[in-house]
Amino acid sequence: MVASNRSFLWSWTTVMPVVALAALGLTWGRKLPLLPIVLIALVLAGAVLSAVHHAEVVAHRVGEPFGSLVLAVAVTVIEVALIVTLMVSGGPESASLARDTVFAAVMITTNGIVGISLLLASVRHGLAVFNAEGTGAALATVATLATLSLVLPTFTTSRPGPEFSPSQLAFAALASLVLYGVFVSNQTVRHRDFFLPVTSTGAVLDVDEHAASPTTRQAGISFGLLLVALVAVVGLAKVESPAIEAGVRAAGFPPSFVGVVIALLVLAPETLAAANNARRNRVQTSLNLALGSAMASIGLTIPTIAVATIWLDGPLVLGLGPTQMVLLALTVVVGVLTVVPGRATRLQGAVHLVLLAAFLFLAANP
Repeated sequence: MVASNRSFLWSWTTVMPVVALAALGLTWGRKLPLLPIVLIALVLAGAVLSAVHHAEVVAHRVGEPFGSLVLAVAVTVIEVALIVTLMVSGGPESASLARDTVFAAVMITTNGIVGISLLLASVRHGLAVFNAEGTGAALATVATLATLSLVLPTFTTSRPGPEFSPSQLAFAALASLVLYGVFVSNQTVRHRDFFLPVTSTGAVLDVDEHAASPTTRQAGISFGLLLVALVAVVGLAKVESPAIEAGVRAAGFPPSFVGVVIALLVLAPETLAAANNARRNRVQTSLNLALGSAMASIGLTIPTIAVATIWLDGPLVLGLGPTQMVLLALTVVVGVLTVVPGRATRLQGAVHLVLLAAFLFLAANP
């Protein structure tokens, strides 16, 4: 055990978050030339991989579905901090940044992570099997949150443009918190078995019964390093944001595409964690990560942005455009058809990935 602890403490996954945090401290607030930008990008990739590792250690220790919540909530909290920071420093052009990032997160999770998970599991194991009751409840909550927070502002009349009035924004924020809180209670207390992996016969599967559980000390260290890695990931993403914005402009993409890039960076740890679980036939865990992340992204972001508007100048644009609403509606319909049977083939995975590709293409070429 001593050797195991020593190798754990000095592994690259333990050292990388510290290196990334140090790199963040050295580069924060500075204008970087090309070579440091490339090096920071490599450090950022290493921090993402180490975050995935430590999230899996914590998840293994606490078990499902609590483990899935760890990465989803941690990443979303950091995502919210990044959005608020960029809105404060971005000026009028950042009025729609919260909408662009949250909608991108919803599309990436419900189509990208779900599609990758179903495709990997079905290719490797023949069929992706999951609990339709828990996954359906999660999808319904995501659809409700997205409609209340991102669709309705386009149609309300109290404010010109796709904006909520202060009272409407307060209602949306409160509704988001209530729905998210009820869902978490359902997932972790009342109906925990709905969110556990299942076998092809529908029986609940203890996927970790033969695996050695990490010690409490290792899980505690991993939790701390997970937080450090996530802070470093988002901080380094902000350091890279001028290069990202310059790249978006050079490619001729609209400014809203910056929100897509931010969401892709922030959700990279969850994507890798979900893919790893899918390869191990833990499809329910992958779906917990995907839909839980989408839900947390809306349920935590909208209330935080609502509070932040007290000191943020300028309008807060939340309403989606027609193209985005069509993609969201199609995603919900396809998601329902995928979830209802409780099992999926590589076809369903491919359909979700094509929807993600359509979103990315139209975000770059509106």
